[in-house]
Amino acid sequence: MIGALKLSSAQQAMLSLALIASSLDRHERDALLSCAVAVRYEPQDVLFYEHEKARYFYCLLSGYVRLFRGSDGREADVSICEPGESFGEGLVLAGDGYNYSAQAMEHAVLARFDIARVKGLLHEKPRIAGAIARSLSQHLLSTMDCLARDRMQTSPQRVAHYLLTHCTSEGTRASLRLPFQKSLLARKLGLAPEALSRAFSALRTSGVTVSGRAIAIEDVNLLRQV
Repeated sequence: MIGALKLSSAQQAMLSLALIASSLDRHERDALLSCAVAVRYEPQDVLFYEHEKARYFYCLLSGYVRLFRGSDGREADVSICEPGESFGEGLVLAGDGYNYSAQAMEHAVLARFDIARVKGLLHEKPRIAGAIARSLSQHLLSTMDCLARDRMQTSPQRVAHYLLTHCTSEGTRASLRLPFQKSLLARKLGLAPEALSRAFSALRTSGVTVSGRAIAIEDVNLLRQV
């Protein structure tokens, strides 16, 4: 980790749009953000480990963070967090230790919230607890959607769904540039790197062309049929 700095006005503005703060009024939001500082992490830096006593929760400002669990030398990804997403906030309401580990996958900037200070706000500003509960509900719904896709969709279907929900279209053609390496996309979709490569190969017949991080889709209607 590289230092801890006061949140800039731009960072505060971004946080005000994040789910954890967007439903709060200005006074509530200012009180919540007063409990946060900006922290920077290098790629592969670990923010915290599973079962470690929790002092902070986080909201990602830039970069990507991997949440994962480990046992007997093996690791399983829980989620890949993107800018605007928060994690660990449930510990304000219940729990003492992190139930997963967190690792920066690229250069990452985060808002780090002091859990004890946020807890101290809840009696005076109970809507902050409601905002945290709202954020947790969204995490739950996202997890359920991810679990359903993992069980019901093939690897090519998972990749096709990601492409269709992130591409920029012009008529029937579409394109996107991955904001991260394909290895991170594989983690995000719950696939092994080899399975992602096979999925992209299978999607060639549906008009998907991959060149590095650039992806072109010849016909989005055809891709929807995968």
